[in-house]
Amino acid sequence: MVKVIQDLWILTDGGIVLFNRVYDPKVCAQLFGALMTALDSYSKEVGIGPGGIDSFEIQNIRFTITRSGNLLFIANSSKKFKQKKILNELNIISERFFNKYSEILDNFDNWNMEISVFSDFEEYIKDQLENPVKQFWTGMAR
Repeated sequence: MVKVIQDLWILTDGGIVLFNRVYDPKVCAQLFGALMTALDSYSKEVGIGPGGIDSFEIQNIRFTITRSGNLLFIANSSKKFKQKKILNELNIISERFFNKYSEILDNFDNWNMEISVFSDFEEYIKDQLENPVKQFWTGMAR
């Protein structure tokens, strides 16, 4: 199976990043979350659609966004992969997240805002995430 997701963020619709796996962080995760929710809110306000923004591209990287409940799942990947494939992977990740943390998410209004409870999620989605080190060495062999 080809792994297509490089980096991943899971955030509330209020912009709090619950989980992220970013290989080479350039910006604070919480700042990124705030920016993404602002873009999402703005896209809804200007009439792009009630679902908000679903993707955008910067150079050769595509950011794909999907919603589930009150959470946004954001992944970046190479533009060479079809968005449908990325969305499929995000849906699998979303299901795993809701299954793993259902007790917390079912009582989200009473949650103490401690994001460290989600820190072990990477173990449950390793098979969905691209290994940047492996990608680097594969690229060197070409």
